[in-house]
Amino acid sequence: MAGTFDPLTLIRPRRPIEGISAILLPFLDDGGIDWPGFEAHVRRTADAGLAPAVNMDTGFGNLIDDATKREALERTRSVLGGGRFVAGAFVGDHPGATFDRDAYARAIEPIVANGGTPVIFQSYGLTGQPDDTIIASYESLGRVAPFIGFELGTMFAPFGKIYSLDVYRGLLGIRACRGAKHSSLSRQLEWDRIVLRDRTRPDFKVYTGNDLAIDMVMYGSDYLLGLSTFAPDLFAKRDAYWLAGDPRFYELNDRLQYLGFFAFRDPVPAYKHSAAIFLKIRGQIGCDATHPKSPTRPDADRAVLKGIHALLEG
Repeated sequence: MAGTFDPLTLIRPRRPIEGISAILLPFLDDGGIDWPGFEAHVRRTADAGLAPAVNMDTGFGNLIDDATKREALERTRSVLGGGRFVAGAFVGDHPGATFDRDAYARAIEPIVANGGTPVIFQSYGLTGQPDDTIIASYESLGRVAPFIGFELGTMFAPFGKIYSLDVYRGLLGIRACRGAKHSSLSRQLEWDRIVLRDRTRPDFKVYTGNDLAIDMVMYGSDYLLGLSTFAPDLFAKRDAYWLAGDPRFYELNDRLQYLGFFAFRDPVPAYKHSAAIFLKIRGQIGCDATHPKSPTRPDADRAVLKGIHALLEG
């Protein structure tokens, strides 16, 4: 399928875009969590019209403990009062581990109990299986609860894997799988998935996770992004421009993409520190500290991010 179509034919003007925005978990200088800042960020994101995504990579889902994850879920439920949100279901394991369905079920349970939709993070045990067994594993999770799948490139996490199109076709065949986030940073691989989705199951959502190509929404992807945590209001404005056929979509998209290229440079996981700096510049959190096990950016980044902020707000 790859390369057998013209991507220009996929462009869909005036299409409603579904945006899901990962929520940064903000920290304080003493290492504690800024829960009021977290709650305000969840509220701003929902008020902008995007669905919040908590306990994702942007929320340090692979680094925080279960008690912190549960508190994030409970606070999100309280803030939204029944509004829609999604949350990462993460199982930490090690290379060579076997797939642990029970651990995934335990991760899914509090998400569903708090009214969220689980996003199934990959694990060594899940991705290390043969293709047909990977599909069967997702089918077994679908019997626990409806979910969103997640393909994660190894530049983001060592346990990640970008599946073959055969496996992706298998995901499309699981009715409990409502969609899948694709984070390969490859336009071609994402286009291939859009074409397969259109031919096979049009209601399935391809959520771009490509922070280096956020215009994939023009081609039929929706999004579940870390970059949108920097400015969910501006992403919502961009999406509204697309729906209206407003040419201002392109300039705002370009400026947001400039932010993405700067924030998501190597080492990629340090984008979370960039997000904290940017949200502090916007006056939305009071501290730009990050999780102690997460990489940080140099102090010089603050001046650059201030300039990008001025460009976006100008």
